[in-house]
Amino acid sequence: MDRRDFIKDMALGSLIAGLGPKLMAQAPKAAGLPDLAFIQGDSPAKITREAIAALGGMNKFVAKGDVVMIKPNIGWDRTPEMAACTNPEIVKALVEMSLNAGAKKVVVMDNTTNQAQRCYARSGIQAAAKEAGADVPFINPRRVKKMAIKGEWLKEWDVIQEFVEADKIINVPIAKHHSLCRVTLGMKNWLGAIGDPRNQLHQKLDQAEVDLAAFFKPVLTVLDAYRILVRNGPQGGRPSDTKLMKTVVAGADYVAVDALGATFFNIPPAELLFLKLASQKGFGEINLEKLRIEKRTI
Repeated sequence: MDRRDFIKDMALGSLIAGLGPKLMAQAPKAAGLPDLAFIQGDSPAKITREAIAALGGMNKFVAKGDVVMIKPNIGWDRTPEMAACTNPEIVKALVEMSLNAGAKKVVVMDNTTNQAQRCYARSGIQAAAKEAGADVPFINPRRVKKMAIKGEWLKEWDVIQEFVEADKIINVPIAKHHSLCRVTLGMKNWLGAIGDPRNQLHQKLDQAEVDLAAFFKPVLTVLDAYRILVRNGPQGGRPSDTKLMKTVVAGADYVAVDALGATFFNIPPAELLFLKLASQKGFGEINLEKLRIEKRTI
């Protein structure tokens, strides 16, 4: 198969087993860049670089002089093998690409669930991001301020100011099972950009995800599916809770990225309320048949 060919059959195999071949049927080829890049390979860093290249390169998303916020999931005191936090090699590659694209400064941070110092260190993200040249600060409570979210359900909330002060935001979630909302993907990752008490949002978690994603407006979403958490999410705890996928999905349409991510768990995108709501509001596409998806294996 041509390495640049678009997905046009059941190429995802067991990832979308049971969902039917029509799900991955693709629109006819046309000139231009794909909507999503679906890249597989042994190296998390290499597949990340290949995904961004397939979308037109990091210069398409980051301009010279930009302050770039990279938002991984660093929420849990877990090593990369537990698939509870974003793979540190993926984060490092994105930091390097952003700086090479001319970013003035790259910041990597998250409002963790477990103790921040432990999460930053044990996830491997702190060391990897710093080595690549990023600032990796902890949350400063004095830099968390109430702001108007102006969502349909979430009207206002405390927001970490580094996120709204950045010129560009790159969302880098990991694909995981979640006991409350079935899966946590890109839109769920925004709970790490706001202040507590975040557990109050669980009463309307799907609506909160949609409102927060529309507020933060990432220029790029890179979904880490190198090793996914398939049970006991969102923090897992055993290697047997994980599945090695060796995959990254990237795109400017964060709704489309999450829609494809849902298929990793054999879930049709339309079954997830947050995706249905986002689609209804016109925030992105969940019908995978309408997307141009470029698949490469490297």
